[in-house]
Amino acid sequence: MLPITAGALTALAGACRRPYYAEWSNDGGKTWTRCGVQAGSASVTADRTAEVRYTGSATLTDVGLGRDGINPISTNVRLWQGVQPARSDVVWVPAGRYTVNNPKKTKTGIGVELDGLEDEIKAAAFPAARVIGPDTAQAIAEQLVAEALPGIGVAWRQGVKPARRVPQIASTTDRWAVLAAGRDETGAGTGIAAALGAECFCDARGVPTYAPVPTTANAPVWELARGVGGAVVEPQPQQSADSLYNLWVISSDTGDGSSIVGPVYVWDDDPESLTYAGPDPVADPLAPQRLGLSWVRVRTQSYTSPLITSPAQAQEVGEAKLADSLGIRYSLTLTAACNPALEAGDVVRVEVQPGAWESHLIDSLSYTLGAASMSLTTRTTPRRLT
Repeated sequence: MLPITAGALTALAGACRRPYYAEWSNDGGKTWTRCGVQAGSASVTADRTAEVRYTGSATLTDVGLGRDGINPISTNVRLWQGVQPARSDVVWVPAGRYTVNNPKKTKTGIGVELDGLEDEIKAAAFPAARVIGPDTAQAIAEQLVAEALPGIGVAWRQGVKPARRVPQIASTTDRWAVLAAGRDETGAGTGIAAALGAECFCDARGVPTYAPVPTTANAPVWELARGVGGAVVEPQPQQSADSLYNLWVISSDTGDGSSIVGPVYVWDDDPESLTYAGPDPVADPLAPQRLGLSWVRVRTQSYTSPLITSPAQAQEVGEAKLADSLGIRYSLTLTAACNPALEAGDVVRVEVQPGAWESHLIDSLSYTLGAASMSLTTRTTPRRLT
C-alpha cells in the first residue's frame, strides 16, 4: 500500500473531503505545471494482470493543446487524489504517472487517454538485434530503463535479488520483454523479472519497479468490513478455473554447453487447499488414488528460461509462478470505500459474510478521482470444507 496516514485511512469509511488535481510536464518530469480536472472525468485503473499496470482518462482544464501544452509526444501527466479528514490537512496520494494518447480539444478542456510509462519503454524498441549482458540484473535493468526514460531510476522492493547474475541475452527488438517477462520465438523465457521470481511494472509514481510476486499469505494492509462504518459494499463472489495451474515444471538450458538446470517441480502441497496436487504428483502420481483423495486434480504448466542458472533459482521461479496461478478459482468483485493508497497486489481482509473474514489479493482496482467508492477485483485460495 502507498504511504498514507493512520488518520486518513480511518476517515475513508466515513465523512472526508476528497480533493484531487493533475499536473503535466513536457521536459521528462524536471518541472511540473498544475492544471485543473473536469469534475467526474478522471478515472484510474491499476491492473497487475495487464502489461501496462496504470491506465486512465481525464479532461484537463487550464491548459492548451500542442507543442507548448498537452501533446502525445513529450507530455507526461500525473494525477493526485487527496484525503482530508475533518480538521486535518490533505494527505496526497499519487494516482499514476502517464504518457498521453490522443489528446483532443473538447468544449470543457483537453480530453486525454492515459497509459503508464511501460508504454514509453515499449515504444523505445531496440533499433537492431542486441546482445545484452552478462551482468547483474540491476545493472542491466537500470541501463535499459535509462536509455528509454532518462532521469528515471528503478526501484527494487524487498525480497527481490537485484545482484543476481544474468547470463547473456540475445534480443531482437522488445525492450520491455527483456525487463519483464518476455519469451523468444521458441517460447523460452527471456525476461529478467520472471527469472528473478518477480514482477516488473511502473508504480503509481511512474517508477519502474521490481517486486516479489504477491501471494494471499502476505500480511493484509486494510480491512473491509460490512455494515455501517465499514468499507465493503456489495461483494459478488465468482469462481473460475481459467489459468489455474497447481504443478509447475521449471528448467533452463543456456545453449552454451553448460549444465542444464532442472527440471525442478513445484506444486501445491497443502492438503487443505482446494487446488492440492497430492503429496508428490511427479514421483508418486497414484498417491491420491491410493489415499482415497478422489477430489485431487493436477493442472500442469512448464516454464523454461536460459536466464535460470541454478536449481535454487529454478525453485524460486517455480514458487512465484505457482503463487500467481493459484487462487483464481474464487474471486470477488466488490465496491468499497475509495482508498487511493491501495495497490494492485495488496492483500486485504474482507468480511464476505457477517462475521466471516477472508484474505484476498487485489488483482485490479479502479476509481474516479473525487469519488467516495472504488471497484476491486480480488482472489483467494479457497480451503477445503471438512
